Amino acid sequence: MEKNYKELLRQIKAFIFDVDGVLTDGRLLISESGELLRTMNAKDGYALKTALNQGYLVCIITGGKNDGVKSRLEGLGITDVFLNAHDKMVQLTEYMTRHDLKPEQILYMGDDMPDVPALEFAGLAACPQDAIPEVKRVCDYISHRNGGDACVRDVIEQVLKVQSRWNVVSGTNAASS
Repeated sequence: MEKNYKELLRQIKAFIFDVDGVLTDGRLLISESGELLRTMNAKDGYALKTALNQGYLVCIITGGKNDGVKSRLEGLGITDVFLNAHDKMVQLTEYMTRHDLKPEQILYMGDDMPDVPALEFAGLAACPQDAIPEVKRVCDYISHRNGGDACVRDVIEQVLKVQSRWNVVSGTNAASS
């Protein structure tokens, strides 16, 4: 953790998140039909919607391929949801090019080995408290929250507060979280 993460928060314009282990607790409920079910935290939903309403870019890059996850995220207004992404750098670099972003403008949050290259590339690497040790070693910030337990809310709120954009949010700004 060489860089002071609080200083890095000031430059963030885009949030990129993994799903399993970040937006979820990483556990899977398997139905009789074989469908994999996950739970997400409404506090994360509120924060994601708030970030979008404040003009930030939000992108999801996940190795999973659950249409229910995509539907939930699109319902929050997130249009850049990349499923079945096994080399996350491909989607990350394409996304950066499309939105003319520099690495220092990106906060990437992941929790497991497939996230390491993107974490090392992003301007601010973050992870949940329960991320694997290899991920924690490359992160600028380790949330005090576990995956699926509002760790996404934690990092979004910090960025918006540092950039004086959290207090301007009204109760109606981020409805339907």
